[in-house]
Amino acid sequence: MAGFDLLDPVLQHHIVNSLGWPGLRPLQDESIAPITAGSDAILLAPTAGGKTEAAMFPILTRMQRERWHGISVLYLCPLKALLNNLQPRIDEYAAWMGRGAMTWHGDVSQSVRDRIKRDRPDVLLTTPESLESMLVSESVDAATVLGGVQAVVVDEVHAFAGDDRGWHLLAVLARLESLLGRRLQRIGMSATVGNPDELLGWLQGGQPAAGRVIAPAVPGSAVVPEITVDSVGSVENATKVIAALHAGEKRLVFVDSRRLAEELGTLLRGRGITTFVSHSSLSAAERRESEQAFAEARDCVIVATSTLELGIDVGDLDRVIQINAPRTVSSFLQRLGRTGRRPGTTRNCLFLGITDDAVLSTLGMLQCWSTGWVEPVVATPEPRHIAAQQILASALQTRRVPLTGWQETWGPLPLFGPDSQEIFDYLLEEGFLEHDSGSAFIGPESEKHFGRRHFMDLLAVFTAAPEFRVFAGRQEIGSVETSVLTDDIEGPRVLLLGGRSWKVTHIDWKRRQVFVENTDLQGRAKWMSLPDGASFEITRGVREVLLGAQPAGVTLTRRAVATLDDVRLQRADHVTEGAFVISRDGRDDWRWWTWAGAKANRTLAAWASDLVPARQRVGAESLRLHSDLSVEEIRHGLAALRTHTGDQPHPLVDRNALKGLKFAAALPESLARRTLAARTVDVRAAAAVLREKARISGHNE
Repeated sequence: MAGFDLLDPVLQHHIVNSLGWPGLRPLQDESIAPITAGSDAILLAPTAGGKTEAAMFPILTRMQRERWHGISVLYLCPLKALLNNLQPRIDEYAAWMGRGAMTWHGDVSQSVRDRIKRDRPDVLLTTPESLESMLVSESVDAATVLGGVQAVVVDEVHAFAGDDRGWHLLAVLARLESLLGRRLQRIGMSATVGNPDELLGWLQGGQPAAGRVIAPAVPGSAVVPEITVDSVGSVENATKVIAALHAGEKRLVFVDSRRLAEELGTLLRGRGITTFVSHSSLSAAERRESEQAFAEARDCVIVATSTLELGIDVGDLDRVIQINAPRTVSSFLQRLGRTGRRPGTTRNCLFLGITDDAVLSTLGMLQCWSTGWVEPVVATPEPRHIAAQQILASALQTRRVPLTGWQETWGPLPLFGPDSQEIFDYLLEEGFLEHDSGSAFIGPESEKHFGRRHFMDLLAVFTAAPEFRVFAGRQEIGSVETSVLTDDIEGPRVLLLGGRSWKVTHIDWKRRQVFVENTDLQGRAKWMSLPDGASFEITRGVREVLLGAQPAGVTLTRRAVATLDDVRLQRADHVTEGAFVISRDGRDDWRWWTWAGAKANRTLAAWASDLVPARQRVGAESLRLHSDLSVEEIRHGLAALRTHTGDQPHPLVDRNALKGLKFAAALPESLARRTLAARTVDVRAAAAVLREKARISGHNE
């Protein structure tokens, strides 16, 4: 029986008559039987591949067949903007069945929340953080409001799984299941990932259950996309290219920082191009205004960070342009999937490298893509700080946590490792928890560290730099980090935000608010970011390109070819086939060209302390060695490393670095350091480097 025939007849009618679809896509058809049978699933398809319908049509069918009532489906997303974008569509599908869907997140008004608690829609779209706030809130009777939940749909599941938010998501779901006394069906949706079976196991949270990965071939996926790499040399030149090419078309330009988004948006507007800007430090209203205007316009550009990488609908696109390289193949595929949706159009992406290194990094990433490689989604290791957060959040939720057997709340979820009791004891000893009569409850240290704004600091697992909200009159424009308000400058302080310049008229330091007015003066944008560095695989892709590889299916402009030729000539002494190179650099320092990625190089630096100076900036390509080493000493050091790769130390973690680990205060310092150290290494890649031969200053080993 075809999947379509298993759907509720009302859905069948509306798919044909309201949507006007001649049939279902393969993903949608194949998902119906397992999901209506209650199976867990991972649904994989490119952006705009119909994943929402593939999950919701069978879930709505099951809802109707089994007569679910109240909030029976949770639809979880990583971004509030994505929730806002999806809610009208899901509500329309639910309304066909006499059901409803509503949204609950931090921007939703209290009156709407009261209505949700009172009337309880059938589908609730929310974030994991908002779901946890419902569990702990004194104003929400979670057992009543969420008592009917039967299934959870996780959109963009890869965005959770490779981050601490993934551990948080699984832990919150485990607590909800503990509250309800039953297991929930779990459905995850994603674009292409390198390890879908492992992703399904991760989503199931250690619970053995029926589950399927559904990833049918996509019609037309064999068509080769149009991928072009150009070398433009500067942001100004990138602006000229964007302004000159594809006039009359709608272009989405991705950049790797908020600062660059602001600068490029301003430059494009200066050239008379209708330009919009979207990034995470703009207010929700500003982003919605930009995205809506862009969706309705033609002959325009929107400049965005990864905020528009996920499934937010901005209408039909003609072109995707990428400034420099995205950090992962997965991000590239998400962005590429924004194009080629209309019949007769082809997926496309134009890369504009503003430096020679950016061109090289782009080609390295594309070399990996051209071989079919995509990053596996791997959970962050040793999440002790999330374990501490969950203990405290559970104490908020239940008011009391038993001193023994407290881990049972999370079932088989592998969040709590061998250190879990040490963490619990520390929370008691330091006053984060107090105890009486065999149970623990929230203590004064929790109030001190996380109690502001009704414990909202405790319910957000990501760390963000302190920001000031920016207002033009009563309109909130966005937010800026403190440094742009405190740096020494001459003349008036002018901010660049939303692609416009704003002169600062007043700063309310206590309330962390900035008041501004429009100005024609040139503004300044500045945000701090700490990228993790390129991976082993992409860095090796760069090495392959330097050794002569060219990504299949990629066109290089004449400028890009010239840049690549120059870079290959300049770096010829840094690469060789089948070996790594150790050579003297221009300052007569030894340089070990590992081409192993930043994490592997940090690992090697920790292992090879006799060879590698402690104080240096570790990048993806190489490590600096002690300048006074002889060739023989280097050989002996490498031989010793190859003998003892099994049990080597982690990198040392500076105490100041602990400030970047959320909830570090709720951990013993030794455990916090071990958690951070485990996240800075790549033992597998480091060991792979040491298995290679070495060429040392012309001497082959």
